[in-house]
Amino acid sequence: MAVSMPRIRGCVSRHASCSLLKQTRIFLALRSKIHCSAPAPSGLLFSLHKRGILKDSFPEGAAQDQLPRLLQSAPQTVYCGFDPTADSLHVGNLLAIIGLLHFRSAGHHVLALLGGATAQIGDPSGKTSERDRLSADVVEENARGIRESIQRIFTNHELLFHDSSRPLGTVDVLNNRSWYKSWGVVDFLSETGRHFRMGTMLSRHSVQSRLKSPDGMSLTEFTYQVFQAYDFYHLNQIYGCRIQLGGTDQLGNLMSGHEFIHKVSREEVYGLTIPLVTSSAGDKLGKTAGNAVWLNRDKTSPFELYQFFLRQPDANVEGYLKLFTFLPLAEVERLMEQQREDPSKRLAHKRLAAEVTKLVHGKEGLESAKRCTNALYHSSVQALEEMSDEELQELFSEAPFHELLLEPGTTVIDACRKVGAIPDGPRGYRMISDGAVWINHKREDKPEQVLIPKLHVLSNGLTLLRVGKKNFYIIKWLSL
Repeated sequence: MAVSMPRIRGCVSRHASCSLLKQTRIFLALRSKIHCSAPAPSGLLFSLHKRGILKDSFPEGAAQDQLPRLLQSAPQTVYCGFDPTADSLHVGNLLAIIGLLHFRSAGHHVLALLGGATAQIGDPSGKTSERDRLSADVVEENARGIRESIQRIFTNHELLFHDSSRPLGTVDVLNNRSWYKSWGVVDFLSETGRHFRMGTMLSRHSVQSRLKSPDGMSLTEFTYQVFQAYDFYHLNQIYGCRIQLGGTDQLGNLMSGHEFIHKVSREEVYGLTIPLVTSSAGDKLGKTAGNAVWLNRDKTSPFELYQFFLRQPDANVEGYLKLFTFLPLAEVERLMEQQREDPSKRLAHKRLAAEVTKLVHGKEGLESAKRCTNALYHSSVQALEEMSDEELQELFSEAPFHELLLEPGTTVIDACRKVGAIPDGPRGYRMISDGAVWINHKREDKPEQVLIPKLHVLSNGLTLLRVGKKNFYIIKWLSL
């Protein structure tokens, strides 16, 4: 194990129960400790604050006093959790990963925690109704996809963005299912449940908003904060983790973890929140909102990810360059000055799209995105020739893909009829004659024209056929 492992300590003293009024006062006091002002003007936390990645810290004064001293004293361990409720993370999760990458670049150890157990419970934070129950098999499959995504991004960052002269911290991807599978429900409630007060739990914003909703809140969802609090405690005991990173919607769960650890072990731990990524309309980006841009290629291609950032409104670009890239802030300012001088070149948009695509999909992914962009928007035949079958199918995801035998004498009308691009008979013939058919971005109006290699059939054996403005067909030619 890359970091020291202190001796495991179990839950200790039993505390007498307090009155509901007293616990409510404690909760309100804890809420008053959330600190929103800027950290001390030096070090990692100050840098994260300037970039907009750091929003709040907990408890009071943590970002100005205790945390900077702690981070400077020795490498620390930081964790962030990701529930595998889908088989890929999305852009809404990317900022949390980037937060971990900044800590790792500064020499700290990071833990990416997959919620193989908590995904079956469901986090009520930010939800208006209870999510559908996921089976253990589905959660396990989702966890594999997310693990691959996280590991790929950490590898790309280390290879392409990190200054090799600075030592990197370690990274571990864990799954909380590994420690919950040994717990019985009675033992877990007996050991942990007695440290949570109902008044405090009921006062959480995530709970209150759901209790007032038409669907209410199930007992399963209500216990989520207990499990997330125990996750923090477990990582604190096993890995010496003292810092939790999470979105602003996780603040209540973070507070539960802090309170639980303080009661049980008297350890001083800290929480940092990052802003939620929203669309230009102010909606949270994610699968629940139905606008997710995924980080795994089989769900969102490098081209689609590239285009998502390339098409961001001008008002978002400077902030996104600070949040989603590792460019020095001085370089971001230079880019914005160049953009203001000549907005038509969209230099800042292009740099943003390139940096994020390279982080998520590596250099090959960025090159793929640029090839697809050139092929689709710049009618580049060279880009088409350089594209793989996979890239063509990603770019024209709705287009039928056909494998055909390239027989001698095959004509334009033969190719169109074999893939069902035109109707049989005179009407199909006229469509070609009237200029409705394009092959590899060139209009083809001679139905009896024999297919010519390198013109109609590219060197990679592919033909991109278009009928009208939007009906694409991809043909992969097989030789005799």
